[in-house]
Amino acid sequence: MRMALALAVLTLAPATAWAGDFTMTVRNKAGVPVQNAVVMVYPTAGAAPRITGPYVITQKDITFDPFVMIVPVGAEVKFPNKDKVRHHVYSFSAGNRFEIKLYGKDETRSVVFKAPGAAAIGCNIHDRMAAYVRVVDTPFAVKTGADGIAIVRGVPGGSAAVRVWHPYLRAPKNEVAATVVIPAQGAVGQAQSVEIRAPANTHQGH
Repeated sequence: MRMALALAVLTLAPATAWAGDFTMTVRNKAGVPVQNAVVMVYPTAGAAPRITGPYVITQKDITFDPFVMIVPVGAEVKFPNKDKVRHHVYSFSAGNRFEIKLYGKDETRSVVFKAPGAAAIGCNIHDRMAAYVRVVDTPFAVKTGADGIAIVRGVPGGSAAVRVWHPYLRAPKNEVAATVVIPAQGAVGQAQSVEIRAPANTHQGH
């Protein structure tokens, strides 16, 4: 009887979460931190993306804000217009093509992003406006800050594939790949040097 009770307690007890934190530092070839690089970690164990949100890209001062946004597959992104002028928002990116025809101040339109990958966003009226939605199929994805650092927390321990993407990274599909071993507990760090090309237009934050 005592043995059966002990087994029942063990069955009901939560499993130990073996997970660590991964820090990626991204710099260009001159050693300057790269902001808005998306660091994606794919642990061997895998994990399904968690759709949370809300996800909002605001149009204000003839600029998209934020310049880069990470969303999971299937996320809805809202595009509120806070400008006095009308905007015509679109993307020609494969898997996530859309067109939001002219709409004005204090109006909002929404788009569901269905395919993993990068969606380049533009305005058909204002050519200098640009933004990027990085649609990910892993819950372990973080954007670098002005210091070029991204901290991905709670990654399952073990070997993991890492991808670093930036809209101006000079590489196939604008990303480079690496591998890392995530500790069962604690933290591990890695640095990545990338070549960043000059953007066609001038935007903030890259």
